[in-house]
Amino acid sequence: MINFDKDELYPLLFEPLYKEVMWGGTQLASKLNRPIPNDGPPIGEAWEICDRDGFSSSVANGPLAGTTLHELVAGCGKEFVGHSFSGRYFPLLVKLIDAGKRLSLQVHPNEAACAKLGNGAEPKTEMWYIIAAERGAKIIAGLSGKSTRRQFVDNINSSDIEKLLQVFDSYPGDAYFINAGRVHAIGAGNLLLEIQQNSDTTYRISDWGRTDADGKPRQLHIEQAMESIDFMDRTVPRITGASDTTDRNRKYPLINRCPFFRVDDLKLVEDWYDSTDSTGSFHLLTAINHPVRIGRDDRITEVPVGSTCLVPASFGSYTIFAGRGATTTVVRTTL
Repeated sequence: MINFDKDELYPLLFEPLYKEVMWGGTQLASKLNRPIPNDGPPIGEAWEICDRDGFSSSVANGPLAGTTLHELVAGCGKEFVGHSFSGRYFPLLVKLIDAGKRLSLQVHPNEAACAKLGNGAEPKTEMWYIIAAERGAKIIAGLSGKSTRRQFVDNINSSDIEKLLQVFDSYPGDAYFINAGRVHAIGAGNLLLEIQQNSDTTYRISDWGRTDADGKPRQLHIEQAMESIDFMDRTVPRITGASDTTDRNRKYPLINRCPFFRVDDLKLVEDWYDSTDSTGSFHLLTAINHPVRIGRDDRITEVPVGSTCLVPASFGSYTIFAGRGATTTVVRTTL
């Protein structure tokens, strides 16, 4: 284990891990200027911040470049993550999702379902923030108010299953809370930020009749999904984005009652002063529409559009240098 002096820490950027998937899109390149080859397999996910056995993100900036997130968590513990930290891994996973085609209809289990299912199942609650959406893009999230369990089961293999789901037009600035047990799918044309529990457990309910490059349908997980779906949940998961204009900085709570993370939408017209002491945890700061600079004194990090900066829990006071003029949007995530 590497030991770190907390005074050595600063706002951190990480090298993303790009995932090739059949439904991947082109907006990581076109909207965020990511170096995605035009002639390669489609890229659908960028794992921005991740600490798992198979992969731990590496620091991309400053003196700690090349250090893994897991090394920082192991070496700094609560000073890095926060006073509530008691595990071995960083508790959240941050992704960008670039959907060129519609994702499968799926569900994630909660702790109770994981206990029944076993086989390494991990609970997963997540939220989405829409960065960009092409015309006609949709979000599917939750069961409709009139659907029943029997109707759902009877229509799993039918296109009529969409009539039993909540379907929303996708707009930049909207957010969605996808608690474990909520059926969901990301529609084609969406580019979104995903904040989630550190889990990679997904149960596929329907893949809309698609086949892979070999002409074979992808595996479904109907039995596990039925154990995981909360059929009593009819909550509307959409959190409508702020539509008012302002001549001062504003903070709009997006997720504030979730035990796994809290998320705020910061609308900034000037510099924003904050501190990790206010929450007792790290801060994740995602630049949505303009690049920003984050830090204090000689420890300031340039954050490109679409990137997420991790401010360690022990860092204390910092500033988001947002400049003047057009409103700058930053999504702030804490424990």
